[in-house]
Amino acid sequence: MKSPAFTLYSFFLQIFLGLARLLSPLHPKLKTFFRVRQGVFEELEQKISKLSSTTFRLWVHAASVGEFEQARPIIAALKASHPEITLFVSFLSDSGYNARKNFPDASAVFYLPTDTRRNARKLVSLLKPDTLLLMRYDFWPNHLIEAKKQGTILILAAAVLQDNASYFHPLLKGFYRTIFHLFDHLYTVSAKNTMAFRQTFNCEQAETAGDPRFDQVMLRSRNRSKVDHLKRFYTNRTVLVAGSVWEHDEMLLLPAWQELQKRPSLVLVPHQVNHENMDRLYQELRNRSLAYVPVSALNDTLNDTLNPEEEILVIDQSGYLVELYSIASFAYIGGGFGVNVHNTLEPAVYNIPVLFGPRYHNSPEAEGLVAAGGATVVHNQKEMASALNTLTGDAEQRAERGMAAGAFVQERTGATAIIAKGIERYYSQNSPGKRTQ
Repeated sequence: MKSPAFTLYSFFLQIFLGLARLLSPLHPKLKTFFRVRQGVFEELEQKISKLSSTTFRLWVHAASVGEFEQARPIIAALKASHPEITLFVSFLSDSGYNARKNFPDASAVFYLPTDTRRNARKLVSLLKPDTLLLMRYDFWPNHLIEAKKQGTILILAAAVLQDNASYFHPLLKGFYRTIFHLFDHLYTVSAKNTMAFRQTFNCEQAETAGDPRFDQVMLRSRNRSKVDHLKRFYTNRTVLVAGSVWEHDEMLLLPAWQELQKRPSLVLVPHQVNHENMDRLYQELRNRSLAYVPVSALNDTLNDTLNPEEEILVIDQSGYLVELYSIASFAYIGGGFGVNVHNTLEPAVYNIPVLFGPRYHNSPEAEGLVAAGGATVVHNQKEMASALNTLTGDAEQRAERGMAAGAFVQERTGATAIIAKGIERYYSQNSPGKRTQ
């Protein structure tokens, strides 16, 4: 596809990559970006050489782990119906790759090479994907154009057009219109987004499916084995799980919790569990004369001791948070006093109300929970204490808000089935044996 905008893009990209390479020895993140992409093609060649050339090949690309989580229920649905599908997964970020590099359903998980025409030709020729499923955003034109040129069906899922997005900028609108028209199908998260794609970018292939993130949290909520050994401590208690909390969250949450006449049992889950942050948090708790027990000090034997009335359970290991919400009566979600609130759906799926700080407008899910009555926004310590007091002492109101949160999630499931069905249409057209040898 020849386009002046894409030609300019490729030209300036080459300049940018050249400068980035020169500066990479002085910049750790740039150095890592280029280092982890060394040998990608060689590793892929080894893995792909062992695969059948006649199976349907699905390539899923995600910017990071959050976007990939949206793809997981779709992958699960497709694999359940067609276990023979060959799956490739690519990431842009280190966090996404490192979190899912051993994803069992994938024949290969890899870093997306830099978006040069040469890399795009080489990668698509290696993968030979029948369908590319791109999650939410992270559009790399040369890879998309090359995939399209080689006959790959392009599908965009969980598509969102936020009001302040760069897509609407007068200088960029035409560029993105061309990109969006590369896709054979666009599945949006809402009717509002579908309308925006159709009216602003003339994308008649846009269809409202919903956000598969809701299906994913429903699936994950069924797994609770990680916290089985903790449940005995919290039976018949009012429990507050504070998830993904940063230092600013702690500075408001802890004093607000301390001033309550009737305190809920507190489970504190820091956003970062490295030694430096944990040492800082433990010192803060000691300064406040608060007793605590790290979860690493507990195991599944009955000899472990924890007094939830007097001791805070501190989660100093990763992998607990999602399941911890299953033992919570309500939850506080961190990040709302920083860049943006963290995942609010993970607690809401358990029919519990949630609290978070004022910076949540980049999260449609958080905005939706507030509008539905399942979430409360707190701006300072006074409001935090008031909200904690209400949710601790008023069981009826806690249950009402919790049901509103749960209903918000439940009513928005179903995107996975729509998207998977759409991909299966192309599967039937490219069933095993139809691939060009």
